[in-house]
Amino acid sequence: MDILIFILSMGALIYGADFIIQQSEKIAFHFDISPFVIGATLIALGTSLPEMAVSMSASLKGSGDIAVANVIGSTIFNISLVLGAVFLIAKKIEPQRDLFAKDSSWSLFPILIFILMGLDGELSRFDGFLFVLLMGAYLLFLIQSNQVEELDEELAKEKFAWGKTLGLLFVGFVFVIVGADFAIDSAGNMARDFGVSEWLIGLFLVALGTSLPELVVSIQAARNNNADMAIGAIIGSNVANFTMVLGLSSILNPLNVDLSTNFFDIMAALIVSVMLVFITANKLYNKSAGIVLLTVLALVITNSF
Repeated sequence: MDILIFILSMGALIYGADFIIQQSEKIAFHFDISPFVIGATLIALGTSLPEMAVSMSASLKGSGDIAVANVIGSTIFNISLVLGAVFLIAKKIEPQRDLFAKDSSWSLFPILIFILMGLDGELSRFDGFLFVLLMGAYLLFLIQSNQVEELDEELAKEKFAWGKTLGLLFVGFVFVIVGADFAIDSAGNMARDFGVSEWLIGLFLVALGTSLPELVVSIQAARNNNADMAIGAIIGSNVANFTMVLGLSSILNPLNVDLSTNFFDIMAALIVSVMLVFITANKLYNKSAGIVLLTVLALVITNSF
């Protein structure tokens, strides 16, 4: 029964996130925001809502391991699985933006800060507040670096209606919040039933489920030859996962962090983040890079189980 509830909960999370993403795109295009900034802000925050809802719910329920593991696992999946899939599927990737000089470091800094904050074994409310401030700094940076490029012609033609947009956003939020609550309860029950740690449940089962919106959105953007939006969504989502998801979760309830016990998984998240910087620095936007990223994911999964 718990497995069925978990699947339905994940469906609600993804369905709700999709509503939020679509309406966020309409708002962004209405105000002439570039595809990369749309991806790195509205879409990234929208696709991070499942992680945010799950981790905040886990924090309130005292399941800190699920909250932290969800963010670590999502970072690994976002870069290795999502970016790897984008590289394999997209026919041609030529970002118009200098992703190395402007953006890739933003995907690396949050996890380094997380490791430093976790040295004392806890993410305190003060740490959470600093994370939220970092997200604010990232948003300001994106707004200042916004360069309007080609806008989606279909969205440009579509009549913009605030009432409909806000209504659908509300529906999306309801699906995400309710889905997250049931997902945490069912995931915790499954962990106890199968004798699996909450960390592993959060790292793989929950993290993979909450990363599906990023996977769907990024692949669709790549197939539409919008590499800037696809990569922007991945970078922005990773920033949001550490800053907003862990930040708000630790503000609600301080989170325990065991760096030594979970050393391999945390290092895996750090390594794929460094790989993202390396890829953007050398403009390795090709199928070979995608295969390497997916191979790293396979190694992480093999080691953990």
